[in-house]
Amino acid sequence: MTEGLRKWRFAGLVLLLFLALLLDLSAGSVRIPLREMVRIFFSSSGGNDTWRFIVEQIRLPKACAAVMAGCGLSVGGLQMQTLFRNPLADPGILGITAGASLGVAAVMLAGGSIATIYAIKELGVTGSWLITVAACTGAGLVMLLVLALSARLRDNVVMLIIGLMLGSVTLAITSIWQYFSNPQDVKEYLLWTFGSLGGVTGMQLFILAVMVLIGLAAAFLSSKMLDALLLGENYARSMGLTVRRARLVIICSTSLLAGSITAFCGPIGFIGLAVPHLARGFFNTASHRILMPACCLIGTILLLLCDSIAQWPGSQTVLPINIVTSLVGAPTVIFLLLRKKNINAYR
Repeated sequence: MTEGLRKWRFAGLVLLLFLALLLDLSAGSVRIPLREMVRIFFSSSGGNDTWRFIVEQIRLPKACAAVMAGCGLSVGGLQMQTLFRNPLADPGILGITAGASLGVAAVMLAGGSIATIYAIKELGVTGSWLITVAACTGAGLVMLLVLALSARLRDNVVMLIIGLMLGSVTLAITSIWQYFSNPQDVKEYLLWTFGSLGGVTGMQLFILAVMVLIGLAAAFLSSKMLDALLLGENYARSMGLTVRRARLVIICSTSLLAGSITAFCGPIGFIGLAVPHLARGFFNTASHRILMPACCLIGTILLLLCDSIAQWPGSQTVLPINIVTSLVGAPTVIFLLLRKKNINAYR
């Protein structure tokens, strides 16, 4: 692909991103005309105060959360697929997402009614600092365990297997808590597992942005390391790359992205799995210098579209975002596997 064509495709993705953002901001039970939307953004006064409140306080923070989650999960998935040379790897493959779920379960299922009243009824499922801190703690503990093991292991395949086993253990512990908890607590926990972009506002949105930006910065700086690892560890060592150090940087970056997004937004599946393949197919390249920004754009567009579908204009019912991403992402992955075009990059 020529450089000129690549630039035009990037420009097309930027345009699609703008359109997807407008669609997401206009979607909801309250229909807001496009003219009023423009007035809200470019004028500090005038217009309908109710519409202004809906856009500025509800829809815009939710769209910002979708942008950060789309970027973070897509880039995290790209890093994991390259590190393990596995086309079906995603940001949660090391058990970080399961660790966040375990932390939330420890509060919502083992904490009893006091935690439930404080975290759910007063502040909302995803809007509670208690839930967020618990998810961050669970993800952080699993991340530290993964880092400690990765420092001692040389084989990425063994690291991948250990990550899967850690995820299985944490999910098993969570299932035990669900089994012995009362139905109301289990119901509240299941609501959290559906994922939500609407509960991240104010200071939580700012903290999420900082954590995602740090993770993305580390990921972009590791582009050359990922290019070398894609050709195999022996080639990477011949190029002077310290594989163990590179693996630690990549795992830290992905863990920060996956852990923070899961903590604030709940589990969101298939974005990190499908988007890297879409980026490779759209730009026909394996260069991470191109794939990183491509994943950010495509992941954001896809998650904004999923959020628009979840709250279809005029609908009074909002579907959980994790359900919509699964309905959209699973057929996408099946289509990519049948084509087999993007899978060959790992062979």
